[in-house]
Formats: sequence, structure tokens, C-alpha cells
Amino acid sequence: MKVVGFAGFSGSGKTTLVERLIPALRLKGLRVSVVKHAHHHFDIDHPGKDTHRHREAGAFEVVVASDKRLALMREFEVANPPSVHHLLAELYEGVDWVLVEGFKDSDLQKIEVWRAASGKPARYPDDDFIIAVATDSPGQLPASTQLQVLDLNDPDAVADWLLSQGPRFDYSFENYA
Repeated sequence: MKVVGFAGFSGSGKTTLVERLIPALRLKGLRVSVVKHAHHHFDIDHPGKDTHRHREAGAFEVVVASDKRLALMREFEVANPPSVHHLLAELYEGVDWVLVEGFKDSDLQKIEVWRAASGKPARYPDDDFIIAVATDSPGQLPASTQLQVLDLNDPDAVADWLLSQGPRFDYSFENYA
């Protein structure tokens, strides 16, 4: 499995880029998964649903599945932010690529998503795990760089660049045990 992260400030376009990369990679015959960092109180369940009732009753884990979909919900009694490596270990082993959104401080190789219009600083000058910058304003990058600069608005070119890098993104669970 190959793993690449996408880091950037809120509103930079990470979700849109990941959303557009998925079909670009799928068209090449690849199976793609996503790991997304969420805020503290997100929920995919709704009051009144059986699964919500089970969680409210105190279940540690609830798995709901059909012939088309599976969802696992796990409740932590104490705040316990899982590492990105723990989440990667939860994924189905038959996946070709995992796109990780968020986890900006992780030790994964990452593409920074940066827009000059956001007014936010860039992370690439200070983060050794950023290996490329996807931007819509390459002429306005705040610091010179030898990193690959990718067109944020061309997901096919980003997908082609990822694939051209091949083994660079190979993920080994043994490195993070």
C-alpha cells in the first residue's frame, strides 16, 4: 500500500484535491482509501437509529454492515487521539493508495496544499515531511523551494506525479510498530 498525506490550513483546498484525486486514481484501476482527521465532536450516527441507541447504552464498539457498506464506531472512555499509523492499520489490506487528509504533524510524507489568497503561512519551509506543494499560485510561494510544485487545479497531473514516484510512498507497518 502507498500512503501520502495532504496538509494545509482550513480552507486551503485539501478536501477538494483529495476528492478529485480519488476518481483520477480509480480510473487507473487503483483501489483508494482515505484517512481523515476530524474535530473532537464529529459523529456519523444519529439519535433514534439502532446503532446510536447501542452506543448510548454503553457499547465500546458498534459495527453496522450491509452487503454494500461497513462502518465501525468506537467510543473512547477517555480522550485518546489515535495516531495516523493506528488508523492505517485498521484499513483493508487490499488497498493500493491511502490519501491522508489532516494529521499535519505526522511523520508521513505529505503534499502541502497552499493558496496565497488564504493569507496563511506555508508549512513547507519548516516541515521535513512535506515533499511537494500543490498550489494555485506558484509565483507567490513565500519561500524558494526545491520541492516539486504541483498545480492544485489539475488532479490528473497530481495523480500522475504520485504514480511516477512509485516506491517513495510504499508504507510499511513494521516501521511504525
